[in-house]
Amino acid sequence: MALDWIRIILVEPAGPINVGSSARVMKNFGLHHLVLVNPQCDPLSVEAMHMAVHAKDVLESAVIVATLPEALQGCTRAIATTARVRDGQMPLQNPRTALPWLLEAPKQPAALIFGREDRGLSNEELNYAQRFVRIPTSPTYSALNLATAVAICCSELAQAQEVELGSNGENEVASLDVVEEYYQQLESLLLKIGYIYPHTAASRMEKFRQLYNRAQLQPTEVAMLRGILRQVEWALKNLNTTDNS
Repeated sequence: MALDWIRIILVEPAGPINVGSSARVMKNFGLHHLVLVNPQCDPLSVEAMHMAVHAKDVLESAVIVATLPEALQGCTRAIATTARVRDGQMPLQNPRTALPWLLEAPKQPAALIFGREDRGLSNEELNYAQRFVRIPTSPTYSALNLATAVAICCSELAQAQEVELGSNGENEVASLDVVEEYYQQLESLLLKIGYIYPHTAASRMEKFRQLYNRAQLQPTEVAMLRGILRQVEWALKNLNTTDNS
């Protein structure tokens, strides 16, 4: 699912190559809403289009505004990228910790703001954000290229969305009654093949229960395991039929 409600805002970008590259990485990770605040270059220049490759549509649909408040119009959440803490500013977070916050209200516009290549965002501009992100870099050379910073954050957003989607269903844990049916089928088969005996079945099955409880089985995984048991039962039945004949 595209991250359509998230705006990537570039404040006064000076390099068309950076703008084109940013559009490309946005599309790589499912983001399409680019907003340029008072760009200092032509976002539709040959250089920008060349770097965008197959994301020319992101550049062509980019919204150009004069000020950051215009870019944020309608947004309910905004995170700004910055390299240092200002007085009175909330603590800086790394992208992996901070960016999932933008995914919590998918129907409400949200923004991720990037500053100028040479000096970032001003104190006044930072006042428009509710949270702040600093991308961890080596202290020996901490300056990041603008498009690289956009790529890192877009990647983290995409990964956070995968986790969010998983928590909403893709990684759903199987219900207790479904797992219990599997345990009953497993116990019956293990008794049949002599792996466990009636007087030890309860204690041995307790070990299996503990093992599977730690695994937090998903419904599809329980179905797969039950399919294996059915196939074993079919093979045993056919093996006995073959032996008797």
